[in-house]
Amino acid sequence: MRILVTGATGYIGGRLVPRLLDEGHDVRVVVRRPERLRDVPWAAGVDLVDGDLTDAAAVARAMRGIDVVYYLVHSMGGRGDFEQSELRIARNVAAAARAAGVRRIVYLGGLHPEGGTLSRHLRSRVRVGEILLESGVPTVVLQAGVIIGSGSTSFEMIRHLTEVLPYMPAPRWVRNFIQPIAVRDVLHYLIRAAELPPEVNRAFDIGGPDVLRYGQLMNGYAVEAGLRQRPIAALPVLTPWLAGQWVNLVTPIPRRLAVPIIESLQFDCVMREHDIDAVIPPPPEGLVGYRRSVRLALEKERSGEVETSWRNAEVEGAPSDPLPSDPDWAGYTVYVDHRERRSNAPVESLWSVIEGVGGENGWYSFPLAWAIRGWIDKLSGGVGLRRGRRDPDTLYPGDAVDFWRVEAIERPRFLRLRAEMRVPGRAWLEMSAEADGRGSVYRQRAVFFPKGLAGRLYWWSIVPIHGIVFAGMANRIAVEAETVARAGSRTDASSVGT
Repeated sequence: MRILVTGATGYIGGRLVPRLLDEGHDVRVVVRRPERLRDVPWAAGVDLVDGDLTDAAAVARAMRGIDVVYYLVHSMGGRGDFEQSELRIARNVAAAARAAGVRRIVYLGGLHPEGGTLSRHLRSRVRVGEILLESGVPTVVLQAGVIIGSGSTSFEMIRHLTEVLPYMPAPRWVRNFIQPIAVRDVLHYLIRAAELPPEVNRAFDIGGPDVLRYGQLMNGYAVEAGLRQRPIAALPVLTPWLAGQWVNLVTPIPRRLAVPIIESLQFDCVMREHDIDAVIPPPPEGLVGYRRSVRLALEKERSGEVETSWRNAEVEGAPSDPLPSDPDWAGYTVYVDHRERRSNAPVESLWSVIEGVGGENGWYSFPLAWAIRGWIDKLSGGVGLRRGRRDPDTLYPGDAVDFWRVEAIERPRFLRLRAEMRVPGRAWLEMSAEADGRGSVYRQRAVFFPKGLAGRLYWWSIVPIHGIVFAGMANRIAVEAETVARAGSRTDASSVGT
């Protein structure tokens, strides 16, 4: 089939596309920033369309010749009028699919209770599903609850809450029942949904084999991670907003993602019906239980095989424009901190340090200052320094690195990171490696475009700190490259001796 996937840069979409290709389908993806997929392994196998789903003409172009559309976009951390934006996108997709003669729409929504007051995010997901079901194009809405997989937001929230807190004061919703589902089972249902006959036009609940209280999810994680089980005290005073602040502080999950998840947990999140079994049988090996899904996710993370991660989700409101051309900065006020160091290490060793920056490796200077800056960002609702990175060794355009985003990478010589922390302006950090005789040269440049008086005051207030942090960072990276080179030489000598 000819398949269009929206949301291909997201957690589920980025896993679905390569599996559709493996099934033999022709796949087209529509993205706002194609550069985010430039180095993705499956990018060469898809038809890439540059377009914004809020643009009806762009959606119509992407829909031409398509048999099946996967609708996998939603504003998880949306602010302001995100509901109206989501409804507009849904209407654009519905109208274009109908006009193009699409045979099937598949939408991934969320489990929700019947009646009652839904959160804005759940309400928006329900309404999007209704628009697609009313489109005139046969539609399947798959409604899933907590998705467990390496890099999923729900899994990371469970993981960090359990690992950080030996004793958990928690909201009352820890007693609510949850029906988690493994990400591989979500993908199974999504792929098979494309094959359903045209008379199927409805929503289906999907979930794994286990129904547990949220507290049991955390302690089930503890068992699989080799931790002792945590005592949990359900407190009646933690509202969803307060719980969101709590999760924001003790986990890497930013407030904009934590709050919608917590709001969805105010009710039991379980399947109300199992009609999906009549149209899509479970996988031949059966659905994955919660404990096994945790085990699989941990194995993937330990081996560095995380396909997609919540970390790489776009940050609502963060600057996304690339660094203006250099040196032509006419009309801008711009501040630059430039550092250069020579290293005795070969350029390959220097580059390996540059590409491995952030996450577990840190930033090579004054870790307390970086940690404080991360906490300030978290307290103001930003992503903070603990977001980490998906892969410890390799970066791709669009990857998140703590509170930075990879804007450009030219392996093995140049890396540019765009700041996503909250600052009164726009900021970038560039790092480059160049061969120099028997060694290499490391160049580092921090660029800041201030916004108004606040931006100027911000820059000048932290200039003394930059003198310590950025100078130390340049020095340590050059030294670390030499350490990496020596370690590589010892390994090579050992191999020759063997």
